[in-house]
Amino acid sequence: MEILLIIRFCCDCTYALLYKPIDRVTRSTLVLHDLLKHTPVDHPDYPLLQDALRISQNFLSSINEDIDPRRTAVTTPKGETRQLVKDGFLVEMSESSRKLRHVFLFTDVLLCAKLKKTSAGKHQQYDCKWYIPLADLVFPSPEESEASPQVHPFPDHELEDMKVKISALKSEIQKEKANKGQSRAIERLKKKMFENEFLLLLNSPTIPFRIHNRNGKSYLFLLSSDYERSEWREAIQKLQKKDLQAFVLSSVELQVLTGSCFKLRTVHNIPVTSNKDDDESPGLYGFLHVIVHSAKGFKQSANLYCTLEVDSFGYFVSKAKTRVFRDTTEPKWDEEFEIELEGSQSLRILCYEKCYDKTKVNKDNNEIVDKIMGKGQIQLDPQTVESKNWHTDVIEMNGIKVEFSMKFTSRDMSLKRTPSKKQTGVFGVKISVVTKRERSKVPYIVRQCIEEVEKRGIEEVGIYRISGVATDIQALKAVFDANNKDILLMLSDMDINAIAGTLKLYFRELPEPLLTDRLYPAFMEGIALSDPAAKENCMMHLLRSLPDPNLITFLFLLEHLKRVAEKEPINKMSLHNLATVFGPTLLRPSEVESKAHLTSAADIWSHDVMAQVQVLLYYLQHPPISFAELKRNTLYFSTDV
Repeated sequence: MEILLIIRFCCDCTYALLYKPIDRVTRSTLVLHDLLKHTPVDHPDYPLLQDALRISQNFLSSINEDIDPRRTAVTTPKGETRQLVKDGFLVEMSESSRKLRHVFLFTDVLLCAKLKKTSAGKHQQYDCKWYIPLADLVFPSPEESEASPQVHPFPDHELEDMKVKISALKSEIQKEKANKGQSRAIERLKKKMFENEFLLLLNSPTIPFRIHNRNGKSYLFLLSSDYERSEWREAIQKLQKKDLQAFVLSSVELQVLTGSCFKLRTVHNIPVTSNKDDDESPGLYGFLHVIVHSAKGFKQSANLYCTLEVDSFGYFVSKAKTRVFRDTTEPKWDEEFEIELEGSQSLRILCYEKCYDKTKVNKDNNEIVDKIMGKGQIQLDPQTVESKNWHTDVIEMNGIKVEFSMKFTSRDMSLKRTPSKKQTGVFGVKISVVTKRERSKVPYIVRQCIEEVEKRGIEEVGIYRISGVATDIQALKAVFDANNKDILLMLSDMDINAIAGTLKLYFRELPEPLLTDRLYPAFMEGIALSDPAAKENCMMHLLRSLPDPNLITFLFLLEHLKRVAEKEPINKMSLHNLATVFGPTLLRPSEVESKAHLTSAADIWSHDVMAQVQVLLYYLQHPPISFAELKRNTLYFSTDV
């Protein structure tokens, strides 16, 4: 009996102390609802009643936080449910500088916020930078974008320096973990890596995403991919189809809305490696072979093409583009691409309608004017793609179905240089053998590919970076190997990215790198020298030590790449971009040598690979180098290295 009385007493206390106050707020909320129904909108108490109702509703919804910590809604000024539709980290151009913001798209408002700096032990909070009711949000027309200030990209060499530092720090962390180093030292290294990854994430995006407020204020975000821009634009436009009203949030309303962001957010961390758990996948390193077969589901005929993107260092990079299939509802490309992966976890396919109307061209920097018809993303599951067989799949995007196949070659396999087993041909054959057979100073394949690129591809956006169609490259390889008389005709008809890809493949398949296995350790040591005069002497001395066919071909290629970089404002290929593409191709040692230099197959941006990029970059940035002048100086220098 006493136990029952105690239980009854406890229940009464619980009711009085916990349930009763909540019940009182619940009843007050119902009363406030009734009062608002019978209070004229122009009455001075109407906004006060609205505030009271909203505060009551948000208090009640917070009661169940322990049960459902991520609430899905807050209350609008009308007392309606405001839901979070989308959120993510975007780079905003604010006062001519880049700022990382967390952007929240609600059913009726877009809110741009940043995390406040908080002292230890305190909960993180957001600070609202600005908001736009969706009823007031508009996208600029192409003409308005033309009048907007140009976006100046961050210097490539600084971005590459960040990648070098990130790779070096990643290696140090791995070594510390392997040696069971102090956790304090590992945390210090992780902090440095985060700082560099943050800077890279902040400074790498270049694609502008502009929005206007009807009141005249404009905002500019920079994105790394047209995929994200399309996602944000589509999500906003879908919400704008509803009957939305313009409004102004009071300071209390804005505080409540911003306060809800921390609990509602779906993206919690900046997308950098240092924010990942140790057991998370490091991604794939090597080459992904993708065949884009066909597409169905288009409602009317159009000029259609696809682009392929993969993630790298926290942002997405465009890697390949199919040819334009004209005036069709069922394009059949059947084009194969070889895409280099740098810790990648996702593949994106975007389908575009090509615009040929020059009156609609948007001159905004990096702005894509072609219309996105559909887009989709595939997670690169190692167990699926690392099979030796092709994996065929279909991706659905806005009612469009794109069929594709893919398979993966690990970095271990892709590093192998395989000498040709046949005595004829040019691929896989020593450069000295080819030049002697042809009685030429530079291999015919190198001269013809470079001539064609300079004739009609030097202004092609992403030349040498965008992958050519693999089947076209293999066809060109076969023609050059057979020394077919139709080579020139075939070159003139071939897609320029396939020709650029053929040139890269030739250098990649040499039985030893153009700059030779013997000199590789000396190049690695020379580029690391800090004294400019000593570095100059060493790097020029190493060129003199190359066999003549290798040296003449290297200088020929060097001048070509410099001419390509002169068109950077149009083709977006700087000296640094070109060094990144060609550095490992011209220096990567053959299989026997590589075992001594590559520590981890997974670390494509290893110290050695970045050093290979820096070697080529050094020569690209150097004043013109004359073969005759180099050989004249040979008299004064030893050739032993």
